[in-house]
Amino acid sequence: MSTASASYPIGTPGTPWGNAERAEWLSRQTRHRSYESDVLSVIERLRSRFDVQEYGRLEYGPGVYPLMAIRSRDWRADRPVVLITGGVHGYETSGVQGALQFVEQQALDYAGRVNLLVAPCVSPWAYERIHRWNANAIDPNRSFRDDGQAGESAALMQLVASIAEPILLHIDLHETTDTDETEFRPALAARDGKPFEPGEIPDGFYLVDDTESPQPEFQQALIEAVEKITHIAPADDNGEILGSPAAARGVIQYPLAQLGLCTSMTNARYRTTTEVYPDSDRVTPELCNAAQVAAVCAAIDYALSEHLTSPHGAVPRA
Repeated sequence: MSTASASYPIGTPGTPWGNAERAEWLSRQTRHRSYESDVLSVIERLRSRFDVQEYGRLEYGPGVYPLMAIRSRDWRADRPVVLITGGVHGYETSGVQGALQFVEQQALDYAGRVNLLVAPCVSPWAYERIHRWNANAIDPNRSFRDDGQAGESAALMQLVASIAEPILLHIDLHETTDTDETEFRPALAARDGKPFEPGEIPDGFYLVDDTESPQPEFQQALIEAVEKITHIAPADDNGEILGSPAAARGVIQYPLAQLGLCTSMTNARYRTTTEVYPDSDRVTPELCNAAQVAAVCAAIDYALSEHLTSPHGAVPRA
């Protein structure tokens, strides 16, 4: 759990960034890992069991990044769709690796019951640079709206819009890290010309539900599954997690559509954002990935059980 007070070395305090500041920020970004080795190679191995689709392509300078989705091979119109997204913030590693691990180890357990659509690394440029933003200093997870400026988000929205079948569930895999407080929130304040107000990183796993359409029983089913793997973030002395009132143990609520968050893309009945805490001395990368997989499995199990017992199995369309 981290708290920090930070200034940012780019720009003038109180003045939003212009082109010069964005260019300076971009010049400081360094490639630390390989999207091709870590993600594309894994997806290639999955082609023997799943359909693979390139749904977009990003070009940032000399870098070209194909955007890839994994789909059930036995896709049928009479089955609901489960949408799994990871790596919307590229630095949140278990979101990417957890999505891939689910496909490799668990996805075939759901064959014949749902249509799976998995976009495991929505922001590959940011994945390689272990960053929150894309190359234009834009947060893709504030850009899932018609006027959004992130190509990563627009491509994923187009993919989801092309799905004719009803979407039952969307689970978006994230992390909350200590660097949120030491790097990314200070950078955001500097970029927007606002003062940085230090906060506190929650110690443990939590979920983000939709303020406008909450599903408390669904969220708690995931919490109960994940706490077998890792610890759940407690509310602070103000009854809050990351500055938001705890709606239940390990759950907060955001207005998804208003903020342009990834889980606002559909009208799926069941939607959630996972938040793993990888900086705890009580976890390992393997445990973080396992927590993401446990959340995905619990989400699908709950959604299917409710879907099968609801009248006519009705599901809102995307």
